[in-house]
Amino acid sequence: MLHIVNKSPFERNSLDTLLDTSPGGAILLIEDGVYAATKGNAFEPKLKAAMDKFKVYALQGDLEARGIADRVTDGVAMVDYGGFVDLVANNKTNQSWL
Repeated sequence: MLHIVNKSPFERNSLDTLLDTSPGGAILLIEDGVYAATKGNAFEPKLKAAMDKFKVYALQGDLEARGIADRVTDGVAMVDYGGFVDLVANNKTNQSWL
């Protein structure tokens, strides 16, 4: 399953709830959700701990738009819009966390 998160973990608890309730899959961070993918933030330890169950991706265009593309946490893969489409197409189910 592909989990798509578009809210910052500092604004909403969507990503936190996802990590606590889902058995695994792939996570795509988009829009303000990409703030969770930055080095040194308060949410980084929880995201890194979840990487044994989840493959984590962040949308490169959203990272660049926020000026944080150079601060991506190790283990988070950046994808472009084509990669976004591939993730959606290659996962049987997709869930948007609002």
